[in-house]
Amino acid sequence: MSFRFFQQAALALLLVAAPLGAGAGVCELDGAEDAALQRELTSLLDWQGLAPAVRKGELAVSLLVLTDPERPRLAQVNGHRMMYAASLPKIAILLGAAVSLDEGRLELDPVLEQDIQDMIRYSCNQCSNRVLERVGPERVLEVLQRPEFHFYDAEHGGGLWLGKPYGKAPAYHRDPLAGLSHGATTFQVARFYCGLEFGELVSPEQTQLMRAAMSEPGIQHKFVKGLAGHDDLQMYRKSGTWRDFHADSVLVEMDGQAYVMVALARSKLGSAWMEYLAEPLHRLATSTPVTNSASKPASIRTITGPAP
Repeated sequence: MSFRFFQQAALALLLVAAPLGAGAGVCELDGAEDAALQRELTSLLDWQGLAPAVRKGELAVSLLVLTDPERPRLAQVNGHRMMYAASLPKIAILLGAAVSLDEGRLELDPVLEQDIQDMIRYSCNQCSNRVLERVGPERVLEVLQRPEFHFYDAEHGGGLWLGKPYGKAPAYHRDPLAGLSHGATTFQVARFYCGLEFGELVSPEQTQLMRAAMSEPGIQHKFVKGLAGHDDLQMYRKSGTWRDFHADSVLVEMDGQAYVMVALARSKLGSAWMEYLAEPLHRLATSTPVTNSASKPASIRTITGPAP
């Protein structure tokens, strides 16, 4: 259980001018943007050779520091840009299942529990579709758009969307803004993890179910691979990959600190971008200097050359 499990937090912001949604709800506080953290993030992306990808809308990143529950700090680029997110929106099915369990619409049995874990840890498509069917496809979308969540808000940039089973089945409801079947913005995904961290999404019992599913990532790539050198981290994670679309998202807890990092990319280099961003983003979030040449993490430039 999180060391801040019952505390309240908030967040909001944008770098790429988009207004925040109105109304009270999960992790909804103005003033979370942090100018110093924003400068550091922008400088990091430039140093990594990723500024061109940011300008072309091929990369979105949100970094949310939750260590101080009274003062969350957020920096992001393209944070409100809807992008195809592959399997990352399976967290929407997870939320829909947790809400349905709380409301008595579902009963947790061993098969459902195993499908939920495999859906998140190993991104099992068949498991995802079975959970989606039990919750109800349109019900998942209804939960995402509830006033207390508004993880998808068509008036303020969109957000999490899941309108298609995983596999060859056709989409049943594409998102109104970008026409995506599986979409997200890094900002709204960061809000999701913020709500998870502070226990604001569902009951304590279902929060534990969600955290258990998101712990112990079963796919060792992207952010997880980039942070492999740390044995003192607790990670809650969901990623996604389809062709040139790459997504990753993680809540990290360490020694009384907590932060969220989310990235969406459209590039064959997207997975490598996320792997080599993980360590410097970790250092920004935990106030560890990134400029010490003796310990400076590898730049994506040295691995693949500058971003196109």
